[in-house]
Amino acid sequence: MLSTVYGSVVVGIDAFLVEIEVDVSPGLPAFNIVGLPESAVKESRERVRAAVKNCGYGFPTQRITANLAPADIKKEGTGLDLPLALAILVVSGAVSKDAVEGMVFCGELSLDGSIRPAKGVLPMGLSVRDQGLRGLVVPEENAGEAAVVKGLSVFPVNHLSQVAEFLKGEISIGKKEVDLDKLFACHQQSGPDFCDVIGQETAKRALEVAAAGGHNVSMVGPPGSGKTMLARRLPSILPPLTFEEALETTCIYSVAGLLPRDTPLIVRRPFCSPHHTISDAGIIGGGTIPRPGQVSLAHNGVLFLDELPEFKKNCLESLRQPIEDGYVTISRAAMTLVFPSRFTLVAAQNPCPCGHFGHEGHACSCTPSQIHRYRTKISGPLLDRIDIQIDVPAVAYNELSEARRGEPSEVIRKRVVKARKRQEDRFKGRHIFCNAQMSAREINSYCMLDTKCRAFLEDVSRRLRLSARAYHRIIKIARTIADLAGTNDIQMNHLAEAVQYRSFDRDKNIV
Repeated sequence: MLSTVYGSVVVGIDAFLVEIEVDVSPGLPAFNIVGLPESAVKESRERVRAAVKNCGYGFPTQRITANLAPADIKKEGTGLDLPLALAILVVSGAVSKDAVEGMVFCGELSLDGSIRPAKGVLPMGLSVRDQGLRGLVVPEENAGEAAVVKGLSVFPVNHLSQVAEFLKGEISIGKKEVDLDKLFACHQQSGPDFCDVIGQETAKRALEVAAAGGHNVSMVGPPGSGKTMLARRLPSILPPLTFEEALETTCIYSVAGLLPRDTPLIVRRPFCSPHHTISDAGIIGGGTIPRPGQVSLAHNGVLFLDELPEFKKNCLESLRQPIEDGYVTISRAAMTLVFPSRFTLVAAQNPCPCGHFGHEGHACSCTPSQIHRYRTKISGPLLDRIDIQIDVPAVAYNELSEARRGEPSEVIRKRVVKARKRQEDRFKGRHIFCNAQMSAREINSYCMLDTKCRAFLEDVSRRLRLSARAYHRIIKIARTIADLAGTNDIQMNHLAEAVQYRSFDRDKNIV
């Protein structure tokens, strides 16, 4: 006898349907799974056997063959336990074929039949909706995650017996509903606020420009000057996530198994701050079965690299492609996967190994060669990809002792949102979301400079010996500054401010 039940597996951050065919034929008792199953899928034989028996159903004592189609794609994970068990119940006559038709099932089984949560339920839900099937049966803990997909019927379950009774019509299971408006309202609470930052007006202005244009930032300053404090407050002034951005980000966290149980949809921009001992695969992604790295977990948010020169050189150099392209390509012998990685990079470092080079109150104990080696740990091509480079000096005591609070994040965010709206209108239909993503063609179209501005930029480029990439980045920053000012044309003061945000170029080319 033959039965067919649909499940789903994830490859990269995309899900595809798996047709599970189970055949029972005469012969010695055996249970074989074919169709390129990974170890976790092969082990499901024992989980399924025990779960079916412990739920009071008979398990076939003949030769069982389960085929996972399409057979040319590797299947991994534990989410195929539930559909595999249901295929056994169908072939044994406990559940009818018509009951499972048009439904997709996902979940890991315990030996007693309980259903545990699985990874990647949100992309599975998107796939089921796009295929136009009847609905998705998922573990109760994953139901909210799947229910954010509009137009999808989601049925939460917690036990194999419950699923069987539901399919036989003995009980009813209500569809899971999620109020997206309430979800966004509840989770859009303010975190760290810029009003807590005393002093550092230049750095705060630079971060406002970075937020308005999606620019990458590097901060150099002595220990305790507030670099980490400033970086952690950058998400509070970024524009709110749109629903489409929230879905993209949640898919990544769902696949990685990092989605919080009480958060069916990530509605706040992520902030990732990996330790400097992280491996290449940890920051970019990879593994035997590739998983998203920190650059993908920071998608639509902020990737903060504290103590930048302490990171391994390979890790830093591997950031070039995601910074430039907005995605990571991971190639293996059997597959090539693409993970999105459109993030704002914020890097922080000391001016020297001891941290006190140039500090008026502390003498630097480093030799010139030590300072040179420390600074050259970061390659020129990587620095070129960082739009805004600023110095963050130590805050004077008289500023720290003032009771005056800084400008709150909500006020800064309003200006940022207004600037982003100008960019959205400007780039409509071009698949560009902010000024930092402009190519040379867009720069020529939307960043026209008058004769005076061109002469000024030509002089700056000659004096600082700017690369072509640095030249274009200055123009992009100036375009963002003009958007914050609400002007259509880039003016001389906008260019002058943009040049001030290239401190590394100035320090290396003093004339």
